[in-house]
Amino acid sequence: MANPGFFQRQAHARRNTGLLIVLFLTAVTLITLAVCLVGYLVTRSQTSVLPFHYWLTSSHGLTTALAVVLLIGVGSLVRWADLAGGGSRVAKMVGARPIEPDTNDPEERKLRNIVEEMAIASGVPVPDLYVMDNETSINAFVAGYTPGEAVMVVTHGALTHLTRDELQGVVGHEFSHILNGDMRINVRLIALLAGILMLGQIGQFLLRAGFYSGGRSRNRDGRAQAAMGLIGLALMIIGYVGVFFGRLIQAAVSRQREMLADASSVQFTRNPEGIGSALFKIGMKGGYLDTTSHASDMNHMCFGESARMKFSTLLASHPPINERINAIQPGMLARLRSRLRDTEPSQKLRQDTSRTAGKAGLNDLVNQVVAPARGRSSSSPVRSSLAPNTPQPAEKLSTRVGTVSAQSEAFAIQLLEQLPSTFRNLLYTRAGAIQLCYALLIFDLSPSIQKQRLALLTEHPLLGAQPDLLDKMLPALARLGETARFPVLELAMPALRKLDPEERDALLENVQKLVAADNRVSLFELALTTFLNRHLGLGAEQVVPVKYRNYRQVMPALRRLLSLFARAGTDTPEDADKLYLEAMAGFGSGQEESRAGKVSMRELREALEILNRLSPLLKPAVIDACGYCVTHDGKVDVREYELMRLVADQLDCPMPLRGLSPNGD
Repeated sequence: MANPGFFQRQAHARRNTGLLIVLFLTAVTLITLAVCLVGYLVTRSQTSVLPFHYWLTSSHGLTTALAVVLLIGVGSLVRWADLAGGGSRVAKMVGARPIEPDTNDPEERKLRNIVEEMAIASGVPVPDLYVMDNETSINAFVAGYTPGEAVMVVTHGALTHLTRDELQGVVGHEFSHILNGDMRINVRLIALLAGILMLGQIGQFLLRAGFYSGGRSRNRDGRAQAAMGLIGLALMIIGYVGVFFGRLIQAAVSRQREMLADASSVQFTRNPEGIGSALFKIGMKGGYLDTTSHASDMNHMCFGESARMKFSTLLASHPPINERINAIQPGMLARLRSRLRDTEPSQKLRQDTSRTAGKAGLNDLVNQVVAPARGRSSSSPVRSSLAPNTPQPAEKLSTRVGTVSAQSEAFAIQLLEQLPSTFRNLLYTRAGAIQLCYALLIFDLSPSIQKQRLALLTEHPLLGAQPDLLDKMLPALARLGETARFPVLELAMPALRKLDPEERDALLENVQKLVAADNRVSLFELALTTFLNRHLGLGAEQVVPVKYRNYRQVMPALRRLLSLFARAGTDTPEDADKLYLEAMAGFGSGQEESRAGKVSMRELREALEILNRLSPLLKPAVIDACGYCVTHDGKVDVREYELMRLVADQLDCPMPLRGLSPNGD
């Protein structure tokens, strides 16, 4: 059975989104009824004394209900459209500054190195980084709709107050939100609450207009203003009561996910004290965002509480700091206090110990994630070779999805250390990232053929071939070898995402020219073009909805995908046919074709687009069937591995860099 952690949490995240919609509609219904009751009390003397349920169906009642629904709906839709820009829009909303990939600031470089290590190790594109320069508190959050366009925002206080291990713990926590699909829920919560809040804001405006703008006269206008003020007061009360319950829903959804993200951080970093110490410092120094008016909107998204709230026991989006630390490792809180006792005044060490270390149910849930990490050694040797190793046939590849192992992290660290400084800095620029895409397609060709291929590209100051940059990239790629191709491409993704839509289209067109130059498509060329189209093409930032909930609906797409894998994993047509039938047997249609046919690039893209619309709990079997094809002979070459990573990426199942290694540790 597939790893329940990643895939079940993905399904749970989608169910939570549906639940939020239901709760939101329920809240809108109750608020509408409350406003209609106010309207009924105001207008019943002007009509007949009808019972309330009859008044609701009258013209007055229907008009009032429609106005309230439209008001809340428009408020939510406006904010939803405002946040359609994804994570970058949220970052700009709170006044965060983008961290340039080639920054020279040592603290920002430290953050970027940690994020790049985690991204390469987990198999997701490197997120864009932002910093809130004016925030001295310790906090961070991720935002976006898909892992491919995620952004990570940290406060200046997090950069300056946290050590590397502590910052790594925070980054691991935030990567858990990226991998488990929490970001979409977080952004949508902001939009849904905005509509309810608008009702209270309009009530507040009417209250001020009625009581504070010349309403002292005792004539008819004065009475009208007083009535408007009373209506405004009622709307404000109803609106803010609705916001209160909205925040209650927000907090309930957020708390459990925060505990799981803490546990995942320990699993990713294998260092409980990193995130534990970061939480301890938040408890001492605070994580409140004081320079943005959106602190309360962002509360459920942040690493720690970002806003001071009344009724914090009910409305806090995070469990208490003590509870989070003790859930990570019992006794850690006492050790952290003891270390600082000699250097900090005693009053600073006071923590709220009135709450227990957490309910058993939450601890059990956390331990499901933490336990595997505790059993691993943190001293796993870094392998001398970057090539994938012999796979472990008994272990299904889907168990590696959404995880970070000691081996994958060691691979990432070793790879980054081997990158030449000039080469790595070029990946952080738009021009360098574009030339990397070209270099990846020609670096293993002879110099004469390289020139012929590059001559196919139209001259352009940015998108054309730039020999001076390519001369610095081609030797480095040749030295690093084939295994480094996808990791360095992921390092270049932040720069590629900065291209304008027209520039993206032109880049994709140039890449296609280089691929088609020899009238054949290799597995890597297929993987590269599909990867770039997915992350840079039209609709790259859109969330893919679930459409298919059984395999019968996607059987043609499955046949195409497994035909490709069967042919890639064998040497003869007969072996390919046999392997194809074995891989398809697990889906039990009983009407399989007996041969593994050829699959074009267009057919593969169409198949992957269809399979990505499967329910999350159906995707593990697809990953495992592909894995069976590439591991059946007891070895995995680089091209098979790249194809496996491609499929996992296209299905929104991030595959760790060493997911095909024997132990993954």
